[in-house]
Amino acid sequence: MKNKISTYWLCQIGGWSTYCLVYIFFYLTIRTEQSKYIFHNIIIDGTLGLLVTHGMRTVIKSAAFLSKAFVKQFFYFVITTFVFAIINALLFVFISSNIFHILPTELEKYTFINKVLRFSLGSFLFFTIWNLLYYIFHFVQKSQAHQLDKIRLESLVKELELKTIKSHINPHFIFNALNSIRALVDENPQRARTAITELSNILRSSMHAEKVETTSLEKELSIVKDYLALELIRFENRLDIEYEIDDDTLDQPVPPMMLQTLVENAIKHGISKHIDGGRIKIISDFREDYHELIVQNSGQLNGNINAEGFGIASTYDRLNLLFGNKAKFELKNIENMVQARIIIPVNI
Repeated sequence: MKNKISTYWLCQIGGWSTYCLVYIFFYLTIRTEQSKYIFHNIIIDGTLGLLVTHGMRTVIKSAAFLSKAFVKQFFYFVITTFVFAIINALLFVFISSNIFHILPTELEKYTFINKVLRFSLGSFLFFTIWNLLYYIFHFVQKSQAHQLDKIRLESLVKELELKTIKSHINPHFIFNALNSIRALVDENPQRARTAITELSNILRSSMHAEKVETTSLEKELSIVKDYLALELIRFENRLDIEYEIDDDTLDQPVPPMMLQTLVENAIKHGISKHIDGGRIKIISDFREDYHELIVQNSGQLNGNINAEGFGIASTYDRLNLLFGNKAKFELKNIENMVQARIIIPVNI
């Protein structure tokens, strides 16, 4: 609030001081005859202008003219400017003529009413300019505030959407993982302890995913490997896993849990639907100025991509929210495999 008041008074004092200086400049450069008490009158004129326009601003703010419809704003604008121009003229003529007796020589021959009317014409012109500047300033300020609120709202919606997408873990996976661990408790206690650690890593990563927009591919791969290790307990020799990772891509930023979600989607909609299981292949490499991530799994698309579950929809949404049209995602059949392919710009 203090900054706004300071800015307002800076503009007021600076504006009316400039008005007085310009008036003096023109008087000194283009006058045809000398006017007695001209400088005194200019000071009174500028001081009254500052005080009366401040009073006009007070009325505009207290009556909330700026929040009314445009037609009403225009009506109030004209009426307010006219009324305060008359008030300014009355005060100037009264002070200059009756108090200090320094009214400009060219106005002395007129009656009091005529003096007020003649001076009010000039006041109306300058007060109109003052009001236009005041209205324009607040219109621009209001537009900027509206735009800022809109950006903040969009940012909040984006953040909420990302949190909703990132924090998702398929409850069926947790259920299957716990069943697999339970089966190992008596049969292979050491493997059961390792499986509990792997599940804990995945859950911890899911909670951490809400706090960051990207993570390194190396960390994401670590979670994926924990996930696939748990699935190997369930599928045993029916699941074949292959990695084709360029080491230079390990430090590349990727959305957290996105690769894990795609792998989970491949298991759920590909491998688990075949009695003999199948193969999962994960590829990471550079293609020109893009980081390419590929997840392949045994099987074929059924022609309805939307039916492939949360993984596909969340991948589309997250890439769009984070990178817009700079990133791409495609899902298609290649020979006897289904391929999910993501390209992310390297310079993000």
